[in-house]
Amino acid sequence: MSVVPAEVLPGSARAVAQPPVRAAAELAPRARLWPSLVAVYRAQLSRARVARIPLLFVATFQSVGILIMMRGVVDGGREAEAVVAGSAVLVVAFVALNLLAQYFGQLRASGGLDHYATLPVPPAAVVLGAAGAYASFTVPGTLVTAVFGCVLFGLPLTHLWILAAVIPLAGAALSGLGAAFGLLAPRPELATVLGQLGMSAALLLGVLPPDRMPEAVRFTRDLLPSTYGVEAFARTFGPDPDWAFVLGDLAVCAGVGVVSLAVATWAYRRAAVR
Repeated sequence: MSVVPAEVLPGSARAVAQPPVRAAAELAPRARLWPSLVAVYRAQLSRARVARIPLLFVATFQSVGILIMMRGVVDGGREAEAVVAGSAVLVVAFVALNLLAQYFGQLRASGGLDHYATLPVPPAAVVLGAAGAYASFTVPGTLVTAVFGCVLFGLPLTHLWILAAVIPLAGAALSGLGAAFGLLAPRPELATVLGQLGMSAALLLGVLPPDRMPEAVRFTRDLLPSTYGVEAFARTFGPDPDWAFVLGDLAVCAGVGVVSLAVATWAYRRAAVR
């Protein structure tokens, strides 16, 4: 005699127990760009705060030393305006090109990008947050350099407020390049070299008066994003600044900043998936 389960018999009234149906788990909403950017910026600002004093000292001391050295060569006029403007923007270039390239190069080599890749933040927030945090430390040094240079060369302090636009726009253009150097370089040592070369270019092509440069060097100077920040600042020293040209130079900085930060974001995606 065989025993057959009742649930297999045709017409059986015995109900088969069914497992309870669970509702599908809802995923968390995708992080938006602006809140993610603010969170990354605050985290990077807290991290970089430890090195704030050495950073400010080195960047400012370098630019002030250049002003003192050039005082024995340049007397005044258009050349003095170029020296002061170039030395002030050099503080931004020191951080945006040199230090940011080193940071992203070391982050890539140490596997730190894997940590950011697991966070629910857009890649643009990581790049912009880090660039903004490092660039924030350049504000005091840039102001000190500009005021010291104006007093040293006898230039007016009337339009120093233009630095409120020059610092973020020139910083965005240079930060994008610095981040791209660090993310695209195969080794952190190469990222450091690229960052230092970029800062050296900003030093030689931005601080020296353009009137004394050969034509080929002037063309190279026009390709450097920081040049337009220097030109915008230098134009405000005159008694009657041409604000159309100032806005044009700032617009070029803004355009280059958008492109360079987009390239840095693409480089971050490329480096994070490898």
